[in-house]
Amino acid sequence: MTREQLKERVRRLPQQPGVYLHKDKTGKVIYVGKAKALKNRVSNYFQPPENLNAKTRQLVSHIDDFDIIVTETEFEALVLENSMIKKYKPKYNILLKDDKGYPYIRLDTAAPYPDFKVVSKPAQDGARYFGPYPGRVAARRAIDTISEALHLKTCTRVFPRDIGKDRPCLNRHLGRCCAPCTGDVSPEEYQALIGQAVSLFEGDAKKLEKELTEKMNEAAEELQFERAALLRDRLRAVQKLGTRQHVVAGAYAELDAVSFVQGQTRACICVLHYGGGALQDKEYTLFSLVESDPAEVLEAFIKQYYAQRGAVPKTVLLSHALEEPEAVAEYLSSIAERRVELAVPQRGERRVLTRLAETNAREEIERREKQSERRHKSLELLQHVTGMAALPLRLEAYDISNFAGQDTVGSMVVFVEGQPKKSDYRKFKIACAANGQDDYASMREMLTRRVQRYVDGDEKFTPLPSAFLIDGGLGHVRVCREVLDAYGLTTPCFGMVKDDRHRTRALVAPDGREFGISATPALFALIGRIQEEVHRFAIEYNRKLGGKKVRGSTLDNISGVGEKRRAELLRHFGSIESIRHAEERELARVLPQNTARAVYEYFHKED
Repeated sequence: MTREQLKERVRRLPQQPGVYLHKDKTGKVIYVGKAKALKNRVSNYFQPPENLNAKTRQLVSHIDDFDIIVTETEFEALVLENSMIKKYKPKYNILLKDDKGYPYIRLDTAAPYPDFKVVSKPAQDGARYFGPYPGRVAARRAIDTISEALHLKTCTRVFPRDIGKDRPCLNRHLGRCCAPCTGDVSPEEYQALIGQAVSLFEGDAKKLEKELTEKMNEAAEELQFERAALLRDRLRAVQKLGTRQHVVAGAYAELDAVSFVQGQTRACICVLHYGGGALQDKEYTLFSLVESDPAEVLEAFIKQYYAQRGAVPKTVLLSHALEEPEAVAEYLSSIAERRVELAVPQRGERRVLTRLAETNAREEIERREKQSERRHKSLELLQHVTGMAALPLRLEAYDISNFAGQDTVGSMVVFVEGQPKKSDYRKFKIACAANGQDDYASMREMLTRRVQRYVDGDEKFTPLPSAFLIDGGLGHVRVCREVLDAYGLTTPCFGMVKDDRHRTRALVAPDGREFGISATPALFALIGRIQEEVHRFAIEYNRKLGGKKVRGSTLDNISGVGEKRRAELLRHFGSIESIRHAEERELARVLPQNTARAVYEYFHKED
């Protein structure tokens, strides 16, 4: 559809609320938006290009058609927009990963000696739930910290069933557990400790400090000095927890501060969670955005973020004003099933909180941009050392893996600007290995298939890399050169040569020239990381195909080799065959000396 035809369609649009869906030439939805008045909003996209920002100009250049859905109210349009974004995942919308979980902490209050456990979501089962937390690690950390402060049990024993069955564990002797397993702690006493833990989870540390102080003084007055000392230690632990948190006014006890910051090459939204008058946690999301509209990005973010999170605080403070804050507040209220306040503070304590979120967002951007700068310098070093004509922004690495000469597979990993791009990883089942193990033939087959797919126009194998990196020495990289020459390709290729510790020490060109990298830490780290990643990916695929053969294999017959050491051996050597031919000193770099000797002798006798 021409630009004039699109403009003519816009002129006929109604002045009603609704959702519009921009499409490209293939009919794919590339952007979803909502509007208070469809005609006014959609016409903004077809202004002169100089009136549009960079992102919008790029979007408009790909618009070939659009659809609309008229709604009764602006709020209906907002809900529908969120649903359409989830359905189509348009390229030019701000998208959050839908698989992020926000776990809760569960407390079974009916149990005589209850435990805190991490669960995916609350249930209507009479238990108490705390959260949501930004991840399972954060939830687990909260349980561990409070359990250590209050000497709660962290074992899996069930009381009173297991009282007296086993000796107290080391935590009792280290003073980290009150040890209900001894029978010296009654359910009432343990429930009192759980009540104190609940106060901490709810952010009411001050109340708990006051309670512990009173009990400590009472114990001292009654000359119960041992109990007073125990309470004193518990009080100090609780106070120590309190000093880790930034305390804010009680009126803002349940709120999120959400701030947007634009950097040079990316943007960041930081969310600070406050509960019980204290800063509980921080989350941030980075976007590859330049010249973006803060209001648009914030609105798209908070709708998806809280819809996924499933929990909304009473107040959400924003760094920038939204275009339709009333509609967004109504949407958040529908999720929370109560009124949610949206505010853009200009001064006072609330503004301090959004400024703090801005500071956190800016720090994340600077950290990522510095990391990007370091990766860029590593690529410049690689270009300089090898003499490549262009900066190697895209690198592909290849490795072959087999299990005792069987189940041979190949792996291809991709690094773009020094970072792995896992969506471009590819794996190959090697057909020629059916005739016997031949690493060179296997490498030739894999590279031939990869290049042929590129020549055939397969988008999954486009583009070619700046350079091919082969996990192997001169023989392997010469195979790569032969394949590329057969297709008339001049792409550089290098072998990643290992030292006797299985670390990449140099790159080797097909003409035999070696480029040492061990004396250049940044380059050594980059190539080493690529080599480890391609090796890991190959081993992982090999295990999926023939991993069941690993169990019950020769390794399981060797004393001292269990699942962990077997995995470590395969990670370092790549296959049973490589382990079979390894020297004892090589095995000792992975295993204890006695176990290394046992492995060496086992294969030596077998041979």
